[in-house]
Amino acid sequence: MPEPSRDIRDLIAIMAALRTPDTGCPWDLAQDFASIAPYTIEEACEVADAIARGDLVDLKDELGDLLLQVVYHARMAEERQAFAFGDVVEAITAKMIRRHPHVFGTPEQRAAGAAPGFWERIKAGERAAKAAERAAGGDARVAAAATPHESILDGVPTSLPALSRAVKLQQKAAAVGFDWPSLAPVLAKVREEIDELEAATEANDGQPIDLAHAAEELGDLLFVAANVARHLNVDPEGALRAANEKFRRRFSYIETRLAEQGRRPGDSSLAEMDGLWNEAKQDERTKVSRTDDAPSE
Repeated sequence: MPEPSRDIRDLIAIMAALRTPDTGCPWDLAQDFASIAPYTIEEACEVADAIARGDLVDLKDELGDLLLQVVYHARMAEERQAFAFGDVVEAITAKMIRRHPHVFGTPEQRAAGAAPGFWERIKAGERAAKAAERAAGGDARVAAAATPHESILDGVPTSLPALSRAVKLQQKAAAVGFDWPSLAPVLAKVREEIDELEAATEANDGQPIDLAHAAEELGDLLFVAANVARHLNVDPEGALRAANEKFRRRFSYIETRLAEQGRRPGDSSLAEMDGLWNEAKQDERTKVSRTDDAPSE
């Protein structure tokens, strides 16, 4: 039986054993890239959650789970004779060296420092080289990507959380000057999108709401909200996670207060729960005020 180890080679060996026909794990043997991809995304989110909670014990475990995903995908690729884990390590080390000439480059490059725009220029060169490599290998899908018509928005993964992807797309467009000059017109656009959403959801001579149109307008509003976050240099996913936690905390206050009376939210009214919600808000503000007024040590 394998022993716990600090050596990455042992983890690679464990994964190989799990994927070995006849003697491996039936579940692991049944998986492929597509079936494992959702777990990869989930593990990355759990890493982010542990960081948000400041739980370093959980972070250690979640990083291990995320590392397993890399080992898993690399093993499946090795089975197809595409690449192995060592190739993944070599690729990322080469990329980090290549993208940091101001740290690992020539004396002249280090002296020049991180010149504006160098990161995007390096990445553009990498994309072109990768597309040419794939095209040379007969991958027709990439041949078009190697043409001069390649979009600057290429390379933003569609699997990113939608708010994060919106920010990434906006950042790339802003890098070539397609951007609002300040936050004020972005906020004006928010108000405009709210008006358009309101218009899309208004009753029209008794006709049902066009849900497709309303969904489109809601998407526009969320996209502009992501733009607000970008102009404020705020992570929209983090902001929404904080809002989710605030909602959970305040609703728990409602449940606790009602439970003291032997009741549940379903036994209450909206007006009563709204009043308790406001109590929860005031309670939080009072606690923050007390913390701010506490003498420093």
